[in-house]
Amino acid sequence: MNWIKLVELLKGHKVYLQTHNFPDPDALASAYGMQVFLKAHGVDTTICYAGEIEANSTKKMMEVFHIEAYEINDIDNMLEEDYIVTIDGQKYNSNLTDFPGDEVACIDHHPTLKPCSYHYSDLRICGACASIVANYFKESDTTLDVNTATALLYGIKMDTDSFNRGVTDFDIEMFSFLHKIADNQTIITLSHNNYEIQDLYAYGEAIRNIKIYDNVGFASISFDCPDALVAMISDFILGLDVVEFAVVYAVRNGGYKFSVRNETKYYHAGTVTSRALKDIGDGGGHFAMAGGIVFPEKMYLLGDHPHFEIQQLFMNILNSIDEEVASSEETEG
Repeated sequence: MNWIKLVELLKGHKVYLQTHNFPDPDALASAYGMQVFLKAHGVDTTICYAGEIEANSTKKMMEVFHIEAYEINDIDNMLEEDYIVTIDGQKYNSNLTDFPGDEVACIDHHPTLKPCSYHYSDLRICGACASIVANYFKESDTTLDVNTATALLYGIKMDTDSFNRGVTDFDIEMFSFLHKIADNQTIITLSHNNYEIQDLYAYGEAIRNIKIYDNVGFASISFDCPDALVAMISDFILGLDVVEFAVVYAVRNGGYKFSVRNETKYYHAGTVTSRALKDIGDGGGHFAMAGGIVFPEKMYLLGDHPHFEIQQLFMNILNSIDEEVASSEETEG
């Protein structure tokens, strides 16, 4: 991380901070934190995204922290020469829409699926992108106010499932740094009452549709629902005592949106999802969590029994990994 290089790159330009589509708390907290950081060093920015602010938790945090973010259709003056910093997402990823501006920089905590040449990049594998942004304040000794520290802390909490998922020593270090400044009561308030009544319908359908094969759980939802809700249901399915790998997907724009969770030591959620969906969509992510989509134009490849085909795609990959592990253990034995 070279914060001076980033500031020097952006100065004198119109700058947008673009989150991944349908931003979650970590994406918005990270963009907001970077906006505050850059403002302190003389760079004004605008936060933007594609899609909707869907989750109740995300809507609430925008109100509480006074975050201003604009959907791309509400921005009519972005030019090709304007600079874009992608936050919590990378260019060429399926969950990051290509905007008119020039993606000159990237700050993200996900594995790189399709390399891109940025003028500046800060890519670190950790539990939350907000941890990376917090580090900019710490390393540069930039003043961090209570509101921004609380937003970043909330982003870390949400993306690591309260430090139960994908957390690293770096996330813990940044939590300690932020905790001394943040308003803990606001964190508690935001953590309560995040469910909406319609969320229960999605949970109910996922429970009715769940299929379990060995330690792998599949659940489908036949209607469009927020990405954050699909992720929460995936966490819920993983909580079953017999499930160690969960695949949950919902209808989205004529295709499917996936959330995948892993707590085994052999599977990698991002790699498995990428391999399973490579011919019909796109996917990727971390060891413990991943996301993916089936493109609408590829749905026909799933035939008349799409749920069975999806289960087969994932199980074939997982079974091949099991065979590789078994073979390796026999060789070592």
